[in-house]
Amino acid sequence: MRKRHALRILALETLYEWSFHRGKKDWREILKRKLKDPEKFLKENHFLLELVEGVIKNLERIDKVLTSATPHWPKEQMSLVDLNILRIGIFELIFGNKKEVPPKVAINEAIELGKRFGGQKSGKFINGVLGGVFQELEKIEKGQ
Repeated sequence: MRKRHALRILALETLYEWSFHRGKKDWREILKRKLKDPEKFLKENHFLLELVEGVIKNLERIDKVLTSATPHWPKEQMSLVDLNILRIGIFELIFGNKKEVPPKVAINEAIELGKRFGGQKSGKFINGVLGGVFQELEKIEKGQ
């Protein structure tokens, strides 16, 4: 399994549990519990921290983008798995390092997570939502 893909899975698991408890559990403790040697692992794998902390710190903005992209499907009706995959994907599209992870790679990774961990239609749903977000971001960047 590719390293960043594996780190996205850990990020998804952490964000899922954090969301399940409605943010009342410390995400750092959730993440540490999942790792054998948290200090060493996180020092060597800053991408994981970047994803989890980035999603949580930018949750309000990410959820506004998500709400705008899914006007007929409120986030309260989404499965927690799909919701958190979309949050990771939107974070990577807006805040991620485009040289390290091009937008199309971020979208593809999210689709793969949806196919593996989500429901039967999660991959298509995630593709549609993130594809729309990507198109809107391109319009903004081009000044349209």
